[in-house]
Amino acid sequence: MQNDTENQENTYENNQNTENMFKSGSTVISNSQESFYCISIIGQIEGHYLLNNNQKATKYDHLIPLLVSLEESEEISGILVMLNTMGGDVEAGLALSELIASMSKPTVSVVLGGGHSIGVPLAVSAKRSFIVPSATMTIHPVRTSGLVIGVPQAFDYLQRMQDRIISFITSHSNVDEGYLRKLMSDTSQLANDVGSVIDGKEAVKIGLIDSVGGLSDALEALRAMTKDEKSN
Repeated sequence: MQNDTENQENTYENNQNTENMFKSGSTVISNSQESFYCISIIGQIEGHYLLNNNQKATKYDHLIPLLVSLEESEEISGILVMLNTMGGDVEAGLALSELIASMSKPTVSVVLGGGHSIGVPLAVSAKRSFIVPSATMTIHPVRTSGLVIGVPQAFDYLQRMQDRIISFITSHSNVDEGYLRKLMSDTSQLANDVGSVIDGKEAVKIGLIDSVGGLSDALEALRAMTKDEKSN
């Protein structure tokens, strides 16, 4: 009878895990010693406006309550953030970055295909960051689409938003602010835009990302951080 109950509970947990993967691209990674929660941030980060149905999107209004619940969960030891994003809504991406950075639990990020635009603050928001060698990160100034009123206040707002992003990146990584601004204003790399594209090794070299590495490296870092937290 007890075995039947345990089997039912395991089946329910597996079904919930599968449902979470389909709904939010997230899953629980657990073994006999610890449980980590894996969150995927892919495609565009959807903010205040809905994206088209044919676009891959990460909805920030889904991730915010999830992150809050993970912070309070006694079962979850740490959080793994997998990034392959082209960017998206600036305020939504920065809000998620601030939330991840303010978590007390161990957090590790891994940049896979790319961590572009507002994906850069998301990559550095974790306590430890990794990037695979073939991944790239696009660094450029804040851009906006649609109607822009040509008055000083509008451009001042964009400048202040860019300063907020730069301040966040430099306070959560080892990149030099002057060099970061130089990368943002480079006109030689992108055909019809201003900015720079850097690969995994270069991202580590300039201090933007902590280490070159993949899944096993990230999990090893999470385990080490979890053990240090338990010992303290």
